[in-house]
Amino acid sequence: MIHVCSLARLHETVAQVGAHHVVSLIGDEATVLRPDSVAPEHHLRLRLHDISTPLDGYIMPGEDHVAELIRFVRNWDRRAPLVVHCYMGISRSTASAYASVCALNPQRDEAGIAQALRRASPTATPNIRIVSLADRLLGRDGRMVAAIETIGRGVMAEEAAPFRLDLE
Repeated sequence: MIHVCSLARLHETVAQVGAHHVVSLIGDEATVLRPDSVAPEHHLRLRLHDISTPLDGYIMPGEDHVAELIRFVRNWDRRAPLVVHCYMGISRSTASAYASVCALNPQRDEAGIAQALRRASPTATPNIRIVSLADRLLGRDGRMVAAIETIGRGVMAEEAAPFRLDLE
């Protein structure tokens, strides 16, 4: 299973769920200290900002970022949970968790995964750029984007509560 949290809750979440793999999606807004229980090779750090259109001084999520995420989750052995986090646990991390579940379950319906995401987190507002890139890389023909648009924007929050997104 995949757990999603904010940077502030990373170490606590990893300890609580017994995770051995972590995906960090952080630009320059903070430093991420890898939890001691996570081996360096099991920590994917993607340096990008929470934007969907180019903005001077910021790193827009790119195809290389999403391809690296997909490779990482497909190599995850799933013996222990995976934790995906960004700064607030609302946008980059929820998009990446959604993309990860879609990547690991090609037969699973995109809308069903999006609905599970909404039930798990009322604050989830997946970064549409990450979703759109994953949709294309996974050959989902726009269904991932449409499913995320259907669940709409999450409720406003300064930080999301940690949550779990099941793979099946």
